[in-house]
Amino acid sequence: MAGRLVIVGAGQAGFALAAKLRALKDTRPITMIGIEESLPYQRPPLSKKYLLGEMSFDRLLFRPEQWFHDNDVEVRLSTWVERIDREQRQVVMQDGSRIDYETLALATGSTPRQLPASVGGELRGVYVARDKRDADLLTGEMRAGRRLLIIGGGYIGLEAAAVARHLGLEVTVIEMAERILQRVAAKETADIMRTIHLGHDVVIREGVGLTKLIDTNGHVSGAELSDGSVIELDFVIAGIGVTPNDQLAKEAGLDVANGIVVDEFARSSDPAIYAMGDCAMLPWKGMRIRLESVQNAVDQAEAAAALMAGGSAPYEPKPWFWSDQYDVKLQIAGFNLGYDETLLRPGAREGSASVWYFKAGKLIAVDAINDARAYVAGKKMIESGITPDKALLADPATDLKQLLA
Repeated sequence: MAGRLVIVGAGQAGFALAAKLRALKDTRPITMIGIEESLPYQRPPLSKKYLLGEMSFDRLLFRPEQWFHDNDVEVRLSTWVERIDREQRQVVMQDGSRIDYETLALATGSTPRQLPASVGGELRGVYVARDKRDADLLTGEMRAGRRLLIIGGGYIGLEAAAVARHLGLEVTVIEMAERILQRVAAKETADIMRTIHLGHDVVIREGVGLTKLIDTNGHVSGAELSDGSVIELDFVIAGIGVTPNDQLAKEAGLDVANGIVVDEFARSSDPAIYAMGDCAMLPWKGMRIRLESVQNAVDQAEAAAALMAGGSAPYEPKPWFWSDQYDVKLQIAGFNLGYDETLLRPGAREGSASVWYFKAGKLIAVDAINDARAYVAGKKMIESGITPDKALLADPATDLKQLLA
């Protein structure tokens, strides 16, 4: 039996690592450390079905408490690692106690960027949307007729806008860039999503930033915007990106560069220490990237588990993502980094479409809006290295299956 594995982080990647090791019949002792008070749970439904009251929290748990007992996975909650002692192979807890490890896995995730205090980020009524605590706080705010300002027109902000409108709130989204989704999607996808939100009476103001929040007795009551306008509001959600939780690794002397640098086996610069999920900077097609997705957290963790259990296969990312907004499902296959050409293809059904991304003539990604066929076909093409004829692809009468040959 191998020595103890300590997993720092009780989120998607941390749980996937432990579960896969047990599925592979690996019996090494496992200790999982989580800063929250809850057992590992799914995060994506928090800002959707949980916030809407359509799903209870116990349904978000990956496994009930008994599973951890039955599988000999020790979970320490409401606690955290203060530092890593690589020489002694121990993690030092916040109370000074130490836990020995033979193998250490950092699945520390990422932290939402906060609005700076200089613009009112510390006022009451200013939130982010990341964990159960955030969702519970927002539940108390999300009431029909209230006025919500969302700062940031990325997927997090737009998903929050959809939930808020469903609950009857008045919603304004501001985006400092010239358009929503500028960092993550093509103009065609942004245009489609903007039209959908405008159709649900969301006010979207692009090319407009926040100057400062207005303080009324320590609570936010309004916002001064960069175009000189002032709006009244009841609360704010900041969706301005995340920062990888790599400080623990950095202080331990591991290689860090906007995330914990790992190789194709999820190993850090210390071969006894792995990193996975949002906190990891991994190799992909000759580059280093961070993939902020549930799919990557699971796949990378499971690949690391297979290696720990005696396997030898490297992790080969096959990126895919999704976003649910109103009755719209946006499915994304591939990674559009560095694209230089796009193609918009109408879908077979009303309200469906897909946006295809090319780099140096090669297909690298597809956004499918209520178009599962385009998503499935695009994903197969990307994984098979197929670049379809663009004229045929642009013709909605073309059966996508014939382009897979």
